[in-house]
Amino acid sequence: MYGKRAMDRRKQKTRKAILDAFSELLTKKSYSRISVQEIIDEANVGRTTFYAHFETKDDLLRALCEKLFSHIIQSASDYAHTHGLYSEKNAPLPVFCHLLQHLKEDGRNIIPLLSSSNNDLFIRYFKDSMNELVESSVMKDYRVDDESIPHAFLINHISGSFVEMVLWWINRGMKEKPEELDVYFRAVIEPIL
Repeated sequence: MYGKRAMDRRKQKTRKAILDAFSELLTKKSYSRISVQEIIDEANVGRTTFYAHFETKDDLLRALCEKLFSHIIQSASDYAHTHGLYSEKNAPLPVFCHLLQHLKEDGRNIIPLLSSSNNDLFIRYFKDSMNELVESSVMKDYRVDDESIPHAFLINHISGSFVEMVLWWINRGMKEKPEELDVYFRAVIEPIL
């Protein structure tokens, strides 16, 4: 049993090294210009090892996005953690504030990618992740007054607005506090919910 655990840890460590190397390269150059060889060299692994973990560079990109966004989305979904910003019953859409707080405190891996030349790739994944979050954490608690608005359209609108707000915030140097952005976002979103 010990040997299997050690092997699993080695695989995890190697996978993390590849993901970290790729993430670092993405902050320096465009995705299309990064070769598998550069990733291998940066991660200090062999070609066979790389392909044992990822079939293609696109698979690596997908895995990186899933890792980054699933972490923050899962964290934001936990209503128990609103960073003391609201009392339990006064937590209007607390998931958004929590997500902003998490980006501010622990966005060191995501912020550089969202502000890099590759940001279109990450914005797409971020928005897809936000669509899931909005559907699972927000739409179940709210009823839209205007039933002529398709559910999918509303989810897309809320997610897109949030992602654009985050990009605006990053481009301004993240000067505003998460609580301030949360107030702005709720002021725009709550009237339609």
